[in-house]
Amino acid sequence: MARESDDEEDQERLIHRESTDEAKIQRSSFEIDEPVTKTFKSFPFLHRRYLLAFLLPLFLVLLYFSTDFSRFFQVSSCFQSPIDSQISLMREAELRALNLLRTQKSGLFRLFNQSFSNPSSEISSNSTASVPTNSSSNSTFSVPDNLNEKKSSPMISLGEFKKELIKQIKLSNEVEQALLSSHQFGNGSGSVNSDEYFNGFGSYSKCGKWNYGKERKTIEWKPKPNTYLFAICVSGQMSNHLICLQKHMFFAAVLGRALILPNPKFDYQYDRVIDIEHINKCLGVKAVLTFEEFSQLKKDKVRIDRLICYMASTPCYLDEEHIKKLKGLGIQIGKLEVAWKEDVKLKNEIPSHPHVSEITEKFSCKDEVLAVGDLFYANVEEEWVMQPGGPVAHKCKTIIQPNRLIILTAQRFIQTFLGENFMALHFRRHGFLKFCNAKQESCFFPIPQAADCILRKVQRADTPVIYLSTDAAESETNLLQLLTVVNGKTVPLVKRPSHNSVEKWDALLVRHHLNSDDQVDAMLDKTICALSKVFIGASGSTFTDDILRLRKDWQLASDCDEYLCQGEQPNFIAEME
Repeated sequence: MARESDDEEDQERLIHRESTDEAKIQRSSFEIDEPVTKTFKSFPFLHRRYLLAFLLPLFLVLLYFSTDFSRFFQVSSCFQSPIDSQISLMREAELRALNLLRTQKSGLFRLFNQSFSNPSSEISSNSTASVPTNSSSNSTFSVPDNLNEKKSSPMISLGEFKKELIKQIKLSNEVEQALLSSHQFGNGSGSVNSDEYFNGFGSYSKCGKWNYGKERKTIEWKPKPNTYLFAICVSGQMSNHLICLQKHMFFAAVLGRALILPNPKFDYQYDRVIDIEHINKCLGVKAVLTFEEFSQLKKDKVRIDRLICYMASTPCYLDEEHIKKLKGLGIQIGKLEVAWKEDVKLKNEIPSHPHVSEITEKFSCKDEVLAVGDLFYANVEEEWVMQPGGPVAHKCKTIIQPNRLIILTAQRFIQTFLGENFMALHFRRHGFLKFCNAKQESCFFPIPQAADCILRKVQRADTPVIYLSTDAAESETNLLQLLTVVNGKTVPLVKRPSHNSVEKWDALLVRHHLNSDDQVDAMLDKTICALSKVFIGASGSTFTDDILRLRKDWQLASDCDEYLCQGEQPNFIAEME
């Protein structure tokens, strides 16, 4: 057994040696240097590292020249830093501002060229009449025989100039908004609204409340016992009479007299239109008496002891017909005299005696009942008399205001048809054409021009509806309605409808038998207009003036209140007869 084991071990050694020798013989035919072979055998991966060290720089160089690596290093906008984001916004804002400035420059060049057109091109050799132009100067243009003749290079009108100027101002505000927008973070509220203010030169605005300025200058009205001033108002319609009445109150306060309202058979029935009780309540004293109250006090023996005429031309502004009418009502009239005899010689129709001292000097007397005639044209202390709230001291906003029933009816009408945010327009037309064209600057505007002026105010005031107080024919109001369109949307012109028993907004007037009175209707129109957000009136109309007075007295006046197309001339004016 041991022998077999030894033989097997010798055999294994013999085989191993033979294999080794054969391997050496095979390797010797291919290997050159034994040390190098031993080195590679000791570090089997060293040759790969040399290769990698050689190829990697080469690969990177080729990759650098063939690929845009910048995109791999860009940060997504979602992860942009606040500084990068702000720089981007600033660049966008600057580009937008530059674009707006180019637009503005173009507009200003166009405005410059239109403003300085050759005025001689406006004049035709075949002229028949001279008519004022739209400019505020005294220059005129001639109306050619052929009205269809086209004028060459017409100058821009004042209204168009103003519109273009406002447009450029708004562009400037947009540039400012664009530049400032890039400096706001988050929801920033400091942006400039180009429609926020316009008060003359730089600011275009929404319609704010009118600035009432300093406190009123007033006089105490303390009537002396048994001394009266008899009111006589004969000039024009109700609005003129209310102005005359207000001036009578001032004269009565200056002279220390109570005021007697005219007989309704001679004048209007004032207590149906204005609130007489309100006047005395505000004054805290019985300063105003109706004619009926005074007549009862004197047991129907009404007498004017002294008639001193403020108006010299046509004494007291009373012709023979009015004097006969007064006497026919049983009113005895004493001696008639003129305050300023020099006015009779000079034939002054409107006296110029503006100071209170002149009134006290000429009209102070001991007679029980004094009359001074019509005071509509009196210009005594005009700024004092016409100030908001009036010249007389009282504890109310105004002492002359509509009858309480009229105020309530106006409020009900507004709640029914208009709502809080409405504009009111007094659009006077009947008989106004000749009146306006006789003035130095006409106030009667063609319907399209009037519509353009109204729309500018609607856009500024941002009102959805217009209350229309007018005496115009339907043909005119229908055309005006067709042209009253903002951004493709018609702005309704609402007129007060006739009485309908189904509607209840005018129930108070019907119940008190006031609904069929023309003067009540007129005062109702005034009251609705006075309660509007913005009011556009008719220049030269005392109806408009009374609305403006109420708005100021009630502290409802707006910065946007003005006359229709204020500052403009009609773009076409008819010849005089």
